[in-house]
Amino acid sequence: MWSEIAMLVAERYEMIVQLVNEKGSIRVSELSELCKVTEETIRRDLDRLEQAGRLRRSHGGAVSVKNEQPETPYAVREIMNAEEKRRIAEEAVKLIQPHDRILLDASTTAWYMASSLPDIPLTILTNSIRVATELAGKEKIEVISTGGQLLQRSLSFVGPLAERSLETYYVDKLFFSSQGVHLDRGISESNELQARLKQKMVSIADRVILLADASKFGQQAFTHVVNLSQVSEIITDSRLSGPIHSQLEEQSIPVTVV
Repeated sequence: MWSEIAMLVAERYEMIVQLVNEKGSIRVSELSELCKVTEETIRRDLDRLEQAGRLRRSHGGAVSVKNEQPETPYAVREIMNAEEKRRIAEEAVKLIQPHDRILLDASTTAWYMASSLPDIPLTILTNSIRVATELAGKEKIEVISTGGQLLQRSLSFVGPLAERSLETYYVDKLFFSSQGVHLDRGISESNELQARLKQKMVSIADRVILLADASKFGQQAFTHVVNLSQVSEIITDSRLSGPIHSQLEEQSIPVTVV
């Protein structure tokens, strides 16, 4: 009897993983119907399968980890296209005025921005430990950290607590980067938690500035963040190809090349 129940549970686990991998993502309600068990049972199954590393929980369901790539460690990202990122950051700083309310993500370009910012009256909200630490010595800048779950590879806070903290604020300008920028499929991240937080960032900003060196264009990472239509402007480097630049202009997205 018990072996039969265990076999049924094991079969259900395999069925859930197969469905998640086939669809990419799936909701609890759909899994409940397909597996013919309660939604509470499915939630417990998903918790166990996430602990085993076979899928990732999402709001209301689960997503596949089959093609998910881990975030590149911060120390590696810091030296990738470093000169281009510095130039992009310096150009972005020119858009900041005294008393602006600014949101900076945990990208290395945002850290370069923080290091080159003058000590002027600003309020800066960030989910980055590196950015907050860099700004700590600038007395006129008020720094607010989101808190949340720490991702060690990116030294950033993510997760429900970080998302809820952003709901408290509105900002004048968001400066953020991403793993991929695709002309048709939009902006994407390798990590779902980063993607969800950046979606929230975009939703609270009056002006959304994407900081993306040319290597990001044409790339599609695992998790969709937002469409390019939700970006106010892009700052990139001179390696950006002419055809991509032209297509961005056709979409009425201002592009600054440095």
